[in-house]
Amino acid sequence: MLSKELLDILACPKCKGELDYDRANNNLTCHNCRLKFTIEDDIPILLIDEAEEY
Repeated sequence: MLSKELLDILACPKCKGELDYDRANNNLTCHNCRLKFTIEDDIPILLIDEAEEY
């Protein structure tokens, strides 16, 4: 689980927009870019090439 402090400073690497934390699916979502970023071992993988489009 990611801390609130970390979530407050994280931003989408593509558009610098806000990321929404989906605890159920353990990912971060940018609704502007329509990208989902995975979280592995409590570390967000914020690489655009690794993101999943939705």
